[in-house]
Amino acid sequence: MFADRFVSLGQQIELQLASFGRFSNFALATAGWTLRGAGSLGRLQLLLPQLYAIGTRSLPVVMLVGGFVGAVMAVESFAQFQAFGQEERLGGVINIAVVKQIGPVLAAVMIAGRVGGAVAAELGTMRVTEQLDALRVMGADPVSYLVVPRVIACVIMLPILTVFSDLLGIFGGYLVTVQGFGVDAGAYWRFSGDFVSFWDVFTGLFKSIVFGLAIGLISCYKGFNCSSGAAGVGRAATDAFVVSFIAIIVANFFLAYLLNDVYAIIYGQSAGATLAE
Repeated sequence: MFADRFVSLGQQIELQLASFGRFSNFALATAGWTLRGAGSLGRLQLLLPQLYAIGTRSLPVVMLVGGFVGAVMAVESFAQFQAFGQEERLGGVINIAVVKQIGPVLAAVMIAGRVGGAVAAELGTMRVTEQLDALRVMGADPVSYLVVPRVIACVIMLPILTVFSDLLGIFGGYLVTVQGFGVDAGAYWRFSGDFVSFWDVFTGLFKSIVFGLAIGLISCYKGFNCSSGAAGVGRAATDAFVVSFIAIIVANFFLAYLLNDVYAIIYGQSAGATLAE
């Protein structure tokens, strides 16, 4: 019994490693076609519709969720800050959390749910109906024609969506804290300026670029490798969101750790040392 379980575990590990190898080859092929077709007019014609579908159509929901998240943070945190007479500092805490963590992660999760599943389902349907094979017969590489524009659109649009998510989160926190609870607006923005630095903004935007790349690659890979039938397409769409979400959370941890070390190397102190002083 124990030996059977050990063999089964080994087989699962082998399958996961093989799947990761296929994904790595897929990512390398995408990178190769991206560099090969850089600057071509045909690539731009394929890219523009994806920029609209992935970015512009996602903007309202990202802004709405970002604004309410900032407002909820203010509602939940105000009583604790007021108990210590530090309610004016609430703006700095809300805004640095939104800019560094909540904004990029929230925008990425929304894109993974709204766009990632749709991309996987679209490409999966093309695979099931043999449209990918038809492209190969016509001499067009499916990775170049279908994957590269979608991945580039995710990488470009997610930082832009993150900016709007940050702005609405900041505005939501301001609206509740200043207009709702009566905190002085000047003090609110002054402490926000003391807490939030250019490095914090850069951290959030850099994370969003990595998140966009992960969402684009994972969603396209799941669509390209879905099993046959409607069930296979649905499973690919679900897997695209779940795996993208896990990748976002895991990448966020390692990027936070890495960027804190980079900050310490550049400025000679940890990211929170300035605030502590």
